[in-house]
Amino acid sequence: MKIMVINGPNLNMLGIREPAHYGRETYQDLIQKIENHAKTLGVEVTCLQSNHEGDLVDFIQSAYGQYDGIVINPGAYTHTSIAILDAAKSVGVPLVEIHISKVEEREDFRQVSYIRLAAMTTITGHGTQGYLEAMDILYDHLKGGVQA
Repeated sequence: MKIMVINGPNLNMLGIREPAHYGRETYQDLIQKIENHAKTLGVEVTCLQSNHEGDLVDFIQSAYGQYDGIVINPGAYTHTSIAILDAAKSVGVPLVEIHISKVEEREDFRQVSYIRLAAMTTITGHGTQGYLEAMDILYDHLKGGVQA
């Protein structure tokens, strides 16, 4: 089983950017946490990050026929990118949307999520632990177990 984890703009700045919302863990800490969890699940994981919308579309498209599931935190593109939504719908790969902060309690513009229309479920406000929860959801779904 192969899972792609995609992170959008500014997530490479974890630990520096607004620690009150995103915590003090660095991006490298997050990647290590994800890779360790993948080992416990016995799955292959690829972690990708870009600050560019087109790169995120390319990442999603590259999952077609190559990956079994996608965990995505599109960052600010969550609220603006129909292109990312269209890519997710095009590939038909099971996808879980993740946000480190509790976006539903933040600014009004953060209440819109385009990617949610293609997601099995959304996890918000669980910090970086939410990535592991998303991987578990995909794992269970792909193994034919409990679905979100």
